[in-house]
Amino acid sequence: MSYSVQNSTLPLAVYREVAAHLTQVDGVQTRLTPQASQQFEYTLSQVGSLEIEFSDPNNSQSRNQVEKILAHYGDRYGAWTILSDIQTR
Repeated sequence: MSYSVQNSTLPLAVYREVAAHLTQVDGVQTRLTPQASQQFEYTLSQVGSLEIEFSDPNNSQSRNQVEKILAHYGDRYGAWTILSDIQTR
């Protein structure tokens, strides 16, 4: 199971911090995707999205912990946008 989230103004360093924080959750892997824009915009993030993948989609404890981590950073840096719905791979 995986999904992608985005915060268009979040700096690269904070995206990396979030990804590192999430990978400490049991069974969670992350990947940062690059921004697709051809023009540089100083106020926009260098990251296109954060992909989050769960090795065990039935582990509700891991999913809840990921939601808490995203909420923590969302409270400080602005709301996340879900780019792709939860999928089973």
